[in-house]
Amino acid sequence: MNEKKFPHLYGPVPSRRLGYSLGVDLLPFKTCSLSCVYCQLGRTKKTTIRRRQFFSEKQILEEIRDFLKTGTRVDFITFSGSGEPTLNKSIGRLIRKIKKMTGIQVAVLTNSTLLSRPEVRKELAAADVVVPSLDAATEKVFKKINRPHPSLQARKIIEGLVKFRRQFRGQIWLEILLVKGINDSPAHLKKLGDAVERIKPDKIHLNTVVRPPAEKMAKPLSPVELNRIKEFFGEKAEVVASFRKKEQETAPKNISQAILSIVRRRPVCLEDLEHSLGLTREELILDIQRLLEQKKIKMVRHLERDYFEPA
Repeated sequence: MNEKKFPHLYGPVPSRRLGYSLGVDLLPFKTCSLSCVYCQLGRTKKTTIRRRQFFSEKQILEEIRDFLKTGTRVDFITFSGSGEPTLNKSIGRLIRKIKKMTGIQVAVLTNSTLLSRPEVRKELAAADVVVPSLDAATEKVFKKINRPHPSLQARKIIEGLVKFRRQFRGQIWLEILLVKGINDSPAHLKKLGDAVERIKPDKIHLNTVVRPPAEKMAKPLSPVELNRIKEFFGEKAEVVASFRKKEQETAPKNISQAILSIVRRRPVCLEDLEHSLGLTREELILDIQRLLEQKKIKMVRHLERDYFEPA
């Protein structure tokens, strides 16, 4: 993707749940209400719950319209990216205008912290899929794993999710990201299970620390441990699997810019870039090497795998 032409878009990236997902980034980098220990974007310097209109709605809509004209495969248009998307006050209007523009489904990835607000629940009502997070069911664990803005409480977040479920007619895929030794104890899982019963999501997605985290102490659970917890949560639960779809049919013209556009939003391995950009590793390697030499990206090792991050 041409980052200069589409500064608020990234991908489409191969999503484990949403197919080829065209990301819409509504925020300055790392604008978030949480500073999760596992975050692939690093620490949040200053958490916030203040909602603002950060960028021009008109420009974002024009970018999406122009991108769709390229014929690139897109399965979902997804609000995600550099922080918590509901912090942008434009999100509700943007969802509705996108729905009038295209038949492609719209998804929102949210950390759930603002769903206690009636206006936010109303704004997300037009989305097809909302993927909210819930990593903690007690205040102690919430503060340890999510390091929230001081005004936030796990109890209120759960209540917001319960109210959103009652109002929302689309799909809710609740994500629980598990960090070894922090939120995976039997006692805490029982409390999470009680919260999930109240929220009644359509699916429960169990995840763990796959990409390089903000804190080195954030360690992943093993596949065996995840599958054991999956059994605990029952038939709605699934361990989020690796992406297994064919590569994108339309390759980018400027490979370096396309790589930078994706890496700026999340750490990626070579396989991720192959899937997302529809290129072989032989076609990618020269541009990756050039970006490394120019110190625009760096390589980090995580779980015996090499990832590329912004330098």
